[in-house]
Amino acid sequence: MASSKNSAAPQNFHDFLPVMAQKLGGEGLIGELCNGFNLLVDGEKGVITFDSLKRNAALLGLKDLSDDDLRSMLREGDFDGDGALNQMEFCVLMFRLSPELMDESEALLEEALEEDFRGFC
Repeated sequence: MASSKNSAAPQNFHDFLPVMAQKLGGEGLIGELCNGFNLLVDGEKGVITFDSLKRNAALLGLKDLSDDDLRSMLREGDFDGDGALNQMEFCVLMFRLSPELMDESEALLEEALEEDFRGFC
C-alpha cells in the first residue's frame, strides 16, 4: 500500500487542465496528458520516478517546485505503492490536482444520473 496521501496540491501549481479540456475536448486532453507523461517518464523504467520528475519538471512549468513538493506529488498519485507513477496514476493525479475540472466532471455526472433516473420516479 502507498504511504499516507497528501491532499494539497503544491503551492505553485497552476490549474490549466480546465482550459485545455475546453479547447481540446476529451480525446485531445487525454492525448496531452499522455504527452505530459512521456515527457516525465524514466525511459528505462517506463514510469515517472522522483529522479525523472525532478530532471524533467521544468518542461511542464514545474521548475520552481521543491523536492518535497515533487515527492508529495508522487505519493499523492502512487496508488500501487511502488514509489513511481505509471501512466494511469499520472492521469488520475492530474485530474485530482485540478479542482475545477473535478467539479465540472462531478456536475456532469450528477446531471447524467438525474436524467437517467427521471424515468424511474
